[in-house]
Amino acid sequence: MEILVFSDSHGNLENMVQAAQMTPSDMIVHLGDGWGEAQRLHRLFPQRAFCQVVGNCDFRPGQPVQQLIQPQGRRILLCHGHTLGVKQSLIQAGYTAESMGLDALLFGHTHKPFIDWRMGALFFNPGSIGDPLHPFYGVITVTEEKLEGRLLSLA
Repeated sequence: MEILVFSDSHGNLENMVQAAQMTPSDMIVHLGDGWGEAQRLHRLFPQRAFCQVVGNCDFRPGQPVQQLIQPQGRRILLCHGHTLGVKQSLIQAGYTAESMGLDALLFGHTHKPFIDWRMGALFFNPGSIGDPLHPFYGVITVTEEKLEGRLLSLA
């Protein structure tokens, strides 16, 4: 299974459409700060499964701040990252990953692409697809044998 991962689009639907057209996937995930354009993207690609969470700029009370998905039996937490303090450090994110038994933690908020393995979990930030100079996004590949992430530049 291929999961196309976006975050921090901040109004830039065009970049997400371009990336979605270039990158085949089974699912699209948006990690916040772009609720409206993520909804529009889903309407443009309805054949792909879709999940999204709220970012600190989305102002969507009642919508999920985090969501656990389980493709191929893998435990993957989607969040924007602001509630875990990812701009300061990944300590709280690490505690969350460990306490929830996660295989991967996907987050945004910092606008900086990041990929690392910590305590047996993939920590993955696709960067900002809405960045006017350096738009980034990611792909997570999930199989029974492996879980891996790739960072991709749209520029």
